Amino acid sequence: MSRLAGRRALVTGASSGIGEAYARALHARGCALVLVARREERLRALASELGGDVQVVAADLAAPEGPQRVYEGVRARGLAVDVLVNNAGLGHTGRFEQEPLAAIQNILDVNARAAMMMTRLFLPDMVARRQGVVVNVVSTSAFQPVPFLAVYGASKAFLLSLTEALATELKDTGVIVQALCPGLTATEFQGVAGTDRVPFNRTGSMTPAAVAAASIRGIERGSLRVVPGLSNRVLSALVPLTPGWLVRRIGAKLFQPSPQGH
Repeated sequence: MSRLAGRRALVTGASSGIGEAYARALHARGCALVLVARREERLRALASELGGDVQVVAADLAAPEGPQRVYEGVRARGLAVDVLVNNAGLGHTGRFEQEPLAAIQNILDVNARAAMMMTRLFLPDMVARRQGVVVNVVSTSAFQPVPFLAVYGASKAFLLSLTEALATELKDTGVIVQALCPGLTATEFQGVAGTDRVPFNRTGSMTPAAVAAASIRGIERGSLRVVPGLSNRVLSALVPLTPGWLVRRIGAKLFQPSPQGH
């Protein structure tokens, strides 16, 4: 029996990219939805297009109170979340010492703190019902240090470690967790993070729909770590076998912005 049929799923960062694709995929599988993002107008347009039981919660997860407000808003509507997809994420390419302090804080707040808090808030209800799914959208950047994308990579390494630790804690509770680790994906992230101006952007990318589909297949199998795409899986397998200095050097060449920004 499917883990998703007839469930209610909450997706953060659902206004575009992987989050939007995930919402569409879950809706197609008969899930009721709660869509969360800052851009309310995009969420409402998506909800109107999808139809059915689709709720919208506009929230800034970078704000300290953001996750709590989402949780309380969902509870106030009398909704039970069976599937939590922590997809919202931020990144920026550049030299660490030149990054604005506020930008660094926002990356950590969204990628690490908000995902952790959303999981902590919704998880007890899942455990009490002895069923649930938590998907944390990590990244292949979590597998090694990423010069010039240092804070983003570190935040994703935190999220990967947290997710895999929870998998053991939650054994025999009826709740499964997944670390979804996509590589380059064709979304708005590249333009916002500046990875559209580094050599990494010239490597092959996947579509958000393909990433979401891989994750959902992983849910049905109960897979903990899901790395979509054969090339990404091969690279992730090679990283632990490669000397650290070489991994860091390759990462620097892939992510160092050109002086002209092209």
